[in-house]
Amino acid sequence: MKLLIIEDEKDLSQNIVRYLDTENYLCEQAFTFDEAMEKIHLFEYDCILLDLMLPGGNGMDILFELKRQNISTGVIIVSAKDSLDDKINGLKYGADDYLPKPFNLSELSMRIYALIRRQQFKSNNVLVSNGLHLNLLSKTVSFNDIEINLTRTEYELLLFFISNKNKVISKNALAEHVSGDMADMFDDQDFIYSHIKNLRAKLLAAGDINCIKNIYGTGYKWIE
Repeated sequence: MKLLIIEDEKDLSQNIVRYLDTENYLCEQAFTFDEAMEKIHLFEYDCILLDLMLPGGNGMDILFELKRQNISTGVIIVSAKDSLDDKINGLKYGADDYLPKPFNLSELSMRIYALIRRQQFKSNNVLVSNGLHLNLLSKTVSFNDIEINLTRTEYELLLFFISNKNKVISKNALAEHVSGDMADMFDDQDFIYSHIKNLRAKLLAAGDINCIKNIYGTGYKWIE
């Protein structure tokens, strides 16, 4: 799962990144209004953490832009501005949740998890596809009650495939999903092929699961 943290307090932003990294989230950061606007136009995210007070602009304008662009990414406002009007306006203009500062990082993590679960998986804790069971809370995968040991990247790829089942996903989209704004730094995207190859091998070994199809010249598709 890929998150964008829009927060000008760098120490706080870094603390959030370090904590969420242990929860296997891929985090990107924006410290100013302009950086945040650039990222929401260039990349897709599963959740955005948004501070309202930013250098160069107001976080509420980012909410307006997300709505104008019909971007359905979930937004959690994390702000010291905890007045009732701010909370009402934030929720009114597109935010999904509001967490005033200071907050506990474990609570933030659960708010993120709950939001993503509601939006993408209809509040289910376990996602099932072709006999595979993905536990979204523990971030584990099993087949016939036997756990399949996946790396973080392999898990993220599998979840991304199943979330977009029967849709062709380009190699560029896969690279961006697992690497975020670092994807442009790679000369090529063969690293994606290596991860998919390893994921395929583990699924085949676990139960002859051969659901990742290579669509020649286009990308890959999870068949269900």
